[in-house]
Amino acid sequence: MSITLEQVASTLNDLKCRTNFNIKNVTEYMLPELKEPVYLHVEGKTPLLIIRPAFEVFSTELATIDGVHAKYDYYHNAQMTRFPTRRNKGLSEIHYGLAFRFDSTDAIKLFINRLIEIVKG
Repeated sequence: MSITLEQVASTLNDLKCRTNFNIKNVTEYMLPELKEPVYLHVEGKTPLLIIRPAFEVFSTELATIDGVHAKYDYYHNAQMTRFPTRRNKGLSEIHYGLAFRFDSTDAIKLFINRLIEIVKG
């Protein structure tokens, strides 16, 4: 069972992630006290958090957190401007990252806290 966009956004705000912008159903957040972007997007009715592809080596570990589910293909969106680009299906390159969905707000908290630990080294 997934949670709502409002629950994800509220949890990110509670964790002191700051919002930079919202364009076409994509909201950019920065992790607290870090300059590490994550993006919140709704696919159908399922909210997804997207992280940089550089964290791919940690995606299996992040997906083992209870209530966290990794999408096992890159997620592409032109609005994720802080992420690298690659060619997907079209002629031009597009920004991409790793997408995760969540069963609960607790899963989001564990995920973000672990991501912060990874970024800080």
